[in-house]
Amino acid sequence: MGFVRERPGTNGGVRYQALYDDVKGHRRSAGTFVTEAEATRAWQRAEDRQADGRSSDTRKTRQRFRRYVEDVWLPHHEMEARTRETYTYYLNKHILPVFGGMRINEIQPADVREWVSELKAAGASPTVIRQCHTILSAVFTTAFNDQITRLHPCRGVKTPPVAKKLRTIITPDQFDQLYTALPSDTARLMAEVLIESGLRWAELIELRPVDLNRRMRMLTVSRVAVELVAKFHPTGGRFLIKDYPKDREHRRVKLAPVVADQLHTHITDHGLAPNDLLFTPTLLLQAADPSHLQLVTEPVDLGLTEPNAAGRQYRHGTLTGYNPGGCKCEHCRGAYATYRAERRAAGKDPHPAPRTTRSRTLTTDGHIPRSWFPEHIWKPALDTAGIGIRVRTHDLRHAHASWLLAGGADLQTVKERLGHGSIITTEKYLHALAETDDTALTALASIRQRHRPN
Repeated sequence: MGFVRERPGTNGGVRYQALYDDVKGHRRSAGTFVTEAEATRAWQRAEDRQADGRSSDTRKTRQRFRRYVEDVWLPHHEMEARTRETYTYYLNKHILPVFGGMRINEIQPADVREWVSELKAAGASPTVIRQCHTILSAVFTTAFNDQITRLHPCRGVKTPPVAKKLRTIITPDQFDQLYTALPSDTARLMAEVLIESGLRWAELIELRPVDLNRRMRMLTVSRVAVELVAKFHPTGGRFLIKDYPKDREHRRVKLAPVVADQLHTHITDHGLAPNDLLFTPTLLLQAADPSHLQLVTEPVDLGLTEPNAAGRQYRHGTLTGYNPGGCKCEHCRGAYATYRAERRAAGKDPHPAPRTTRSRTLTTDGHIPRSWFPEHIWKPALDTAGIGIRVRTHDLRHAHASWLLAGGADLQTVKERLGHGSIITTEKYLHALAETDDTALTALASIRQRHRPN
């Protein structure tokens, strides 16, 4: 039940404050008025709006956009850890510098259109602009649903079109050249598994012997390893293991007999236990320059540093071990190098200029870092093969789908092998190979020849 409280006015008179309790029992103000009757109507309207489920807390509706994003939206919005990392990057770089200081209920569609134009003028790509707009829209969708704002300023605001580029699919001959150029049996086996199964990279590096049923020649995909910046990892690590792939469904992929046998031989030759990783940097180091890859265990397993001048000890492999601990072992230096690299990547340490991937020291818990393999294994093999196109490891997934469809496999089978959520995604791989154009031209020539006069 609301009520009115008298308050002294600035000219010695009396003003009347309308007060009521919100649904959590917190005392709220509906404003201050000249007459008691106006104040009474104000708290009654506030209670009516509250009963209808409409927000009347002016402190929430007038809060700054930055505060809402950092204190409410990001901490409580359910999303994948990698998505949170990506969203935070775009928010800090492109969104908060513009909208952070504005009150959330005062941001208008015109402000969003102007922001889109400024991004375009600054040289941001259509893809980046669309991603930023998607994130901003997601924030305002939540704010609108939470009744923080009565307006969704992103609705109706268009972004520059993103061109749908043609996929360049590696041909079987080109793959054979690349396969031959890979520097080790382990690297070649990884490429073979990718092209035979259509696995994603995060699925491949988390495979373990327990996932292979040699008798049935079945590979079970039930986990992925996601590489994160440490602050976005629940325990500050680098790789987060999720018990489900991207589509949130476990799946089985049948392998050719030769690939299943190669995997079994790989497991036997390296003495891998059922829960060991199938592919690790250690197994690839024989074919690559190991100087920029540092294998470390978790800090909890490394013990404590020697006592410093104050007699204190810290865990090896941590920043405190490097700085106050004064330890310069490879583990503590690696932790400091990783910290500095992450700050440079986030734009917090612009001087000196960020170093290239080849000069960075990477740490890993046994999984293969996503930047290390392309730089030290994949790209050198591409240069050696000279196939004329730049192919990512993920492009082998595209090739897997295209080859299957070109060879006559049905869409549903390919969809299930790749773990697509929609068959529309799978349909994009139809006619991706150049040979399918030749088939169409042959059909066209045939019908024209049939109707030509003798």
